[in-house]
Amino acid sequence: MTSIFLPLPAMFLQLLTLASLVLLPLLFFFVFKASSQPNPKTSNNTKLPKSYPIIGSFITLYKNHERSLPWVTDLLRSSPSNTFSLHHSLGKHFVVTANPTVVQHILKTHFPIYEKGNTLRTVLTDLLGDGIFNADGDNWKFQRQVSSHEFNTKSLRKFVEEVVDTELSDRLIPILSSSATNNSILDFQDILQRFAFDNICRIAFGYDPAYLLPSLPQAKFAVAFDDAVQISSDRFRSLPPVWKLKRVLGIGSEKRLRAAVSEVREFANTIVREKKRELSEKKALESVDLLSSFLGSGHSNEKFVTDIVISFTLAGRDTTSAALTWFFWLLSQNPHVEDEILKEISGTVSSESAAGVYDEVKEMVYTHAALCESMRLYPPVAVDSKQAMKDDVLPDGTKVKKGMTVTYHVYAMGRMEGIWGEDWAEYRPERWLEREESGAQKWEFVGRDSFSYPVFQAGPRICLGKEMAFLQMKRVVSAVVKRFKVVPVEREGGAQPEFVAYLTGKMKGGFPVTIVERA
Repeated sequence: MTSIFLPLPAMFLQLLTLASLVLLPLLFFFVFKASSQPNPKTSNNTKLPKSYPIIGSFITLYKNHERSLPWVTDLLRSSPSNTFSLHHSLGKHFVVTANPTVVQHILKTHFPIYEKGNTLRTVLTDLLGDGIFNADGDNWKFQRQVSSHEFNTKSLRKFVEEVVDTELSDRLIPILSSSATNNSILDFQDILQRFAFDNICRIAFGYDPAYLLPSLPQAKFAVAFDDAVQISSDRFRSLPPVWKLKRVLGIGSEKRLRAAVSEVREFANTIVREKKRELSEKKALESVDLLSSFLGSGHSNEKFVTDIVISFTLAGRDTTSAALTWFFWLLSQNPHVEDEILKEISGTVSSESAAGVYDEVKEMVYTHAALCESMRLYPPVAVDSKQAMKDDVLPDGTKVKKGMTVTYHVYAMGRMEGIWGEDWAEYRPERWLEREESGAQKWEFVGRDSFSYPVFQAGPRICLGKEMAFLQMKRVVSAVVKRFKVVPVEREGGAQPEFVAYLTGKMKGGFPVTIVERA
């Protein structure tokens, strides 16, 4: 017979949860009421919110969490140095910046001081574990060193000419062609995620999940991965004691996260075990991929290698698909840019054969600029943070205490007049281009420094897969735009699509489109 009484620790936790559910709303109500009273000094939403004892600015932060990206961008614009500090709650202070000089300070000049840190690692550890995007110190250095060998010219050429082109010709193009014939609606964001997922698994792990098929199968892993990413991201917006208590009790979103992470890890474990079996059966593989390199480096601990698989899946699946989703939407709104890309494709891509695909894609200068411009406005990773390992003073004079989080706001930086000029709101690839001096009227790409445009991070942690991402995206653009026109389905009330930021950026509600085959 089971006792109706809970063990004391469980009973205490449930009583604590009940108390928080009753008392916190009352506290929030009174503070919310006080904060909503007009105050000529703080009523302008471009000014820093008022801070209260204990709960800091949490109420205002919560009130604006649905529109945090534009709201924080306004706050940064109103700051003379494009940098501000806030008291979040419970004595936790943080700094946010859109200042390139400050970004250079934290990502390069004072790199040893600013790490991922325990605060950020704790939030993401259930999903990412000790993978490269959640690691510091020797662990991070080791993973970066092993990974760097897989991004040489030979590997990049193979990636474009074998992996990407096969996925295009055998899967993506037939699906788009069928949709055009049947006049059906596709969620292009979902299609691009499937495409990128197949690609990263094939090039990094030597495994083909065949997720982009005409039937568009609903893989349990993909659904679980999306849930795990979203819930992990939501932890950043929550009070740490709240989500940690929910995790201990196994309730609400934390219960769903545990189930999602379990599904994700089971999938990643399957890939690792299969690769181990393959390595044990063959003395030498025909080609060495990223996963083989890690397993051959002496690190055979299954959890550690699984963490690596999950991190690279996140990087390869979600970032390029997010960038391409917003690129194709911007292309539909700017037909003159589409015309320029079509001209470039017809002049650069001479054939459908793979013989010169790598070199031809590298020559697509205007398309490269158009992609940079779309990621300026809609960066795949909208914000990124570091934790100070000791006291510091930023170049603008902002004081940083040991343990504080410093966030550089990539989304806001793409909207700063001081960096991009008065026309920052315009989608204009030409801001990245100059005409060649030879008089041939050919475009020459003019890049920005990585501290003004930290879409791929900067400093020692700059993205290893940057060139691979551009090659993949440019090849997709070339193959798709040459044959099809991607037409967004009009949203209810003519609303514009909404950019939402989890660990990576998304288009809220997907990207419904129709496909029109070009004459």
